[in-house]
Amino acid sequence: MEKAEVVWQWMEDWYGSPEELAKVLDLALEMLFYLEEDTFDRKEVQKVVAALRGIAVGLRK
Repeated sequence: MEKAEVVWQWMEDWYGSPEELAKVLDLALEMLFYLEEDTFDRKEVQKVVAALRGIAVGLRK
C-alpha cells in the first residue's frame, strides 16, 4: 500500500472525511497562535495532538 493510500485510509477510519480532519488541523493552527493556560479545553488539545501524530506516523510508513 502506498503512503497516500495509508493516509487516506487512516483519515477515513479516524475522521470520516478529509473535511473533518481539516477542521481538527484548523483548530491546531488556531491553538498555536493563542495557546495560553485555560484558552482551550484539554481534550481539544489532545485531539489535535493525536491528529498531528497520526499524520506523522502515516507519512513515515
